[in-house]
Amino acid sequence: MTEREKMMAGLPYNARDEALIADRKAAKLMCHRFNLADPGDMEARMAILATQVQFQGDAHMEPSFYCDYGYNITLGDNFYSNHNLTILDVCPVRIGKNAFIGPNVMISAATHPIDPMERLQAEDGAPISIGDNVWLGGNVSVLPGIRIGDNCVIGAGSVVTKDIPDNSVAAGNPCRVLRSITPSESVAVSAD
Repeated sequence: MTEREKMMAGLPYNARDEALIADRKAAKLMCHRFNLADPGDMEARMAILATQVQFQGDAHMEPSFYCDYGYNITLGDNFYSNHNLTILDVCPVRIGKNAFIGPNVMISAATHPIDPMERLQAEDGAPISIGDNVWLGGNVSVLPGIRIGDNCVIGAGSVVTKDIPDNSVAAGNPCRVLRSITPSESVAVSAD
């Protein structure tokens, strides 16, 4: 397996691999171009991201945006993110339709071994899945391997360390479910 294949499979990989370094440089250049692009020309700005990020419909992102690779990110239709979104996409990061992302959100599929000697040799990660009709408040952190279900609201400042089931309002550090969203609330969220 190549180091990229290992990385995308969530296996330990060498981040110093020349091909991965080139991929990260390309993503940094894409982000730089996007972040400096004319804020009045949204179509041109989003076209820059579309060179590496996969959009499944309409999307709107405010600058600044940062990612590791870009090619592991899939965004559903009617996606919106506010300023300063960071996605560390060493593994697939999939975000469903009608997702709203607050400012200063970090979604990290990347992680490192706890053992310091192993950490010097390899990195790894785990995929992240965020469902349809999800709202992540400002300053939310989503950690590797997390699944956030459909119709969820994650409160500002939360650190999501465990999966969140469909139709949940969750918040805190660590993030925990506070209550379920009733069917009428889910319908209202889906209609937006």
